[in-house]
Amino acid sequence: MKRTLSLTFAALLIAVTLPAAEEAKNHAEGAEDHLLPWKVANFVLLAGALGYVIYKKGGPFFAARTVSIRRGLEDAARANRDAQERYAEVERRLASLGAEIETMKTKARQESAGEGERLRAESERALQKIREQVEQEIAASAKAARQELRAYAADLAVSLAESRIRERLTPDSEGALLGAMLKDLDRRSDAQPARTS
Repeated sequence: MKRTLSLTFAALLIAVTLPAAEEAKNHAEGAEDHLLPWKVANFVLLAGALGYVIYKKGGPFFAARTVSIRRGLEDAARANRDAQERYAEVERRLASLGAEIETMKTKARQESAGEGERLRAESERALQKIREQVEQEIAASAKAARQELRAYAADLAVSLAESRIRERLTPDSEGALLGAMLKDLDRRSDAQPARTS
């Protein structure tokens, strides 16, 4: 590397000084003939100092710059690979997105149907309980009404019988009825065997 830089610097120095020397011959006839060697020496010193600085500082600078560029290229290649992988993953997800949506729709329909069936069954159970309660209430009301009706009918029959008895019962018929009851009691007591004490 150093050898290549040295050869490059020497070739550059020769290429620059030859045209300057050629120009110096052409201007030898002019008024500035006595300044030309100083100009050439100045140019050689300047080119030498510039070559030295390039040789000393340029090599490491360009080597570091090459390493930096190489790292940048490697980082860019790595980032490109990562981006390609992410892009492929996104493409796979997008491709399967339709299937996932259909799966979710099917699952939602099934859950909805199951929920509807559960609600229907729950409603049927609630209606059945209400029917049973209504039937029990109707039966209890009917029983209470029948009992009330019997009590009313019994009261009505007793009051009707009482009013008929009062209408028919005269003091003569009352005595006859009382006498008949006493005879009946006597007959029953005679019919029973006497108890031994």
